[in-house]
Amino acid sequence: MRLRSDVWVAALVRRAFAAGAAATVVHHGADEAGAIFVAVDRLDGSTDLWGPAPQTDFGETMTGDRRFERLHARFPRADLQARIASERRFDGDLWLVEVEDRQARHFIEPPPQDPDAPPRSWPQWPPRS
Repeated sequence: MRLRSDVWVAALVRRAFAAGAAATVVHHGADEAGAIFVAVDRLDGSTDLWGPAPQTDFGETMTGDRRFERLHARFPRADLQARIASERRFDGDLWLVEVEDRQARHFIEPPPQDPDAPPRSWPQWPPRS
């Protein structure tokens, strides 16, 4: 079972504040199932954007957890506004949470896969005997 979006966002904001960072809900989406985007302002003029991972990444082991991927790293704040405006045209029920943290922590649980890590290995098809 998946947590409602409003509960998940409230927990994210609480984790950020508990760690000494600031977090704000910039756009309140659908309480039950709105897509969630997390913008991390590094306070140096650059921003990271995390968004929902594609459903194909879940595979057969879907546990109900929300999965995220980094959509942009260290891009200008103006570009963030344009990207979110584009996403809102597609889905008006999305959430945008902005975290301000010099260490670029996103506070997403469970943590997304590190985008700088080596790519995941996929099984070969057809299987070789």
